[in-house]
Amino acid sequence: MFSRKHLVYASVVLLFTFLLVAIGFMLYGDSGRVSFEHGVASGDPLDDRVILWTRVTPQESQRRVRVKVEVASDDEFRSIVHSSVKSATAKSDYTVKIDIEGLSAGTVYYYRFRSGEARSVVGRTKTLPRGDVDSVSLAVFSCANYPTSHGGYFNVYGHAAKTADVNAVVHLGDYIYEYGKAPASGNDDPLGVGRDFPEYSDKEILTLDDYRGRYALYRTDPQLQALHAAHPFITVWDDHEVANDAYVGGAQNHNEGEGSFDARKEAALRAYYEWMPVRPVKENDSERVYRSFSFGNLVELFMLDTRLAGREKQLSYKDYFDPDTGFDARRFREDVGSPDRTLLGRDQLSWLQGKLAGSTAAWQVLGQQVLMGRMNIPAEIVPDLGKRTPQVAGLINELTEIKKQVLQDDPSVTQDERDRINTALPYNLDAWDGYPAEREAVLGAAYGGDKNLVVLAGDTHNGWASNLKDAEGNQVGVEFATASVSSGGLETYLKLKPKQAKKFARDLEVLVDDLVYSNTKDRGYMIVSFTQKRAQSRWIYVDTVKRPEFMELTSSGKTLSVLAGRGNRRVVSE
Repeated sequence: MFSRKHLVYASVVLLFTFLLVAIGFMLYGDSGRVSFEHGVASGDPLDDRVILWTRVTPQESQRRVRVKVEVASDDEFRSIVHSSVKSATAKSDYTVKIDIEGLSAGTVYYYRFRSGEARSVVGRTKTLPRGDVDSVSLAVFSCANYPTSHGGYFNVYGHAAKTADVNAVVHLGDYIYEYGKAPASGNDDPLGVGRDFPEYSDKEILTLDDYRGRYALYRTDPQLQALHAAHPFITVWDDHEVANDAYVGGAQNHNEGEGSFDARKEAALRAYYEWMPVRPVKENDSERVYRSFSFGNLVELFMLDTRLAGREKQLSYKDYFDPDTGFDARRFREDVGSPDRTLLGRDQLSWLQGKLAGSTAAWQVLGQQVLMGRMNIPAEIVPDLGKRTPQVAGLINELTEIKKQVLQDDPSVTQDERDRINTALPYNLDAWDGYPAEREAVLGAAYGGDKNLVVLAGDTHNGWASNLKDAEGNQVGVEFATASVSSGGLETYLKLKPKQAKKFARDLEVLVDDLVYSNTKDRGYMIVSFTQKRAQSRWIYVDTVKRPEFMELTSSGKTLSVLAGRGNRRVVSE
C-alpha cells in the first residue's frame, strides 16, 4: 500500500511531467519529426526590424508544428536579443515568417530556428543604417532558370554568398520560372545532363500547389540557400513568378485551356508571399509590392512593379506590318506614344513621383525589372533581328560602319545612309521603350527635383549600362542592368558564338545612342556601391552555369561609375 505521502509525491511527478509535455507541445508542436530542408532567409530590412523566414518539412502528417526562433548579436548565440515561438501549418505550406522588431540600426544579427530536435542552419542578417551614412553596397540579381537546358546551376548566387560584402541583396525578379520540362532539342549542352525538373515539378505550373512546389525545388539549391543565409534580400517579382510577359489581366504564356488568369495570379502571389521574406505593404493585399527603403541619408531605394500593378498589354510589331503596304509607322508611333499608355499605373506612378519629390537622400535608386534606357536600333534591322543569318549579320555590320562614320563626321556619308541610321525603332516593346510617356513622367520627376537617379534593371539576361535622357535631351541619370543568374540571353536567342556575341555587343554600343556598355554572352550579377559623391557598378561574371564547378570570369568584368550633381549623372569609366 502507498502512503498518502507517496501518493502526493506521485501526483506531483505526474503533474510536472504533464506540464513538461504540454510546454514541449507548445514550443515544438504536434508529435512527429520535422526537418529544415529549405534553409533560412531574411528580408525587407529596415533600420529597426527585419523579416526572418524558414520552412519546416513534416516527416509525417501533422496539423501544426511549433517553431522557435532565436536572434542574437553574436554567431555563438551568447547574447540573445529575441526569442519567440510561431506555428507552421499546412495553410501556409509550413512556412514561417516573423517580423523581428526593436533592433538596432546598421547592425549584424544572427538567427536560427528549431522544432523538437531539428535545428536549422544559422543565418546572418543586417538592419539598414540610420542618419549620416558613408557608404552602401547592394548585390543585384535577376532571372534564375533551373534546368541546364534553358538555364543552369546557380553559381552566381554561390559566388556572391562567398565573396559579397553588401548591405543587402536586391533581387529584381524571375526568381523562379513557370515553364515545365522542355523536350530534348538535340542541341542541349551535354554538360547540362542531370539538372532538370524532378517529376513532381516538371509541368508548367498553374495552381497553388504547383507554385509552392517550384519554390520548394528552388530553395533546395545549396547556392541559393547560402546566399539567403548570408544577406537580407529586398525583392520584387517580374513576369515568370506568374507567367511570361505578364500584364494586367493576362500574359503571353497564359493560354486558352489554362483557366482564369486572375486565379493563376492569385495562386502565384500567395506562394510568393509564403516563400519569400517579404513584408506585406498592405494587410490582405498581395498585389501591391512597390515600397521604399532608406539607407540613412545616402540612398533611398524604390522597389517598383512594372508587371502586374498597371502594365497595359505589350504592343507587337506584327500588328503594324502589312504584306502589301509594309510598316505603318504613323499608327505605331501614335499607339506607342499615347499619353494614356501605362506601365506602372496611375497609383504607383503618383506614389513614386511623391516619393521622389520628398526624398532628401544623396541618391534615388529605382529597383525595377525592365530596361528604361532607350534601345533604338535602325528600323531595317528590327523585322529580322531574331534571324541570325549571314544576311542579317552583314546588315548589322554595314549599318555599324555607317554609324561609326557618322560619329566621326565623315563627309563621305550620304543623306540616304544617314536616313538609314536615323530611322530607328526600339527593339524590345516589353521594356520602357513600349511605354515612353510614362518613362518621361518618371524622368521628369527626377530631373525637376534635381535628383541623383540610378535605375537598376534585370529581365534581359544580359549586362547593360545606359545614360538616361529625357525627350528634350537632358541628362537625367543612369541605368545599370544586371545579367542573369542562369537564363540565356541574346547570345542564346541569336545563336551567337562567344566571339560573335562580343562583337554584337560592341556593335550595339555604336548603334544605340545612349548605350555605354553591354555584355551579351555571360551570366553574372552586379555590386552597386554608393558614396556621397559617386555611385559605382561592378559587373561580375562566371565562366559557366552548365556545371557546378566554376570560376569568376575576370576577363569579362567591368566597372563603371556616375558622379552626383547636375552636370554629371552620366556613365563614366573607372
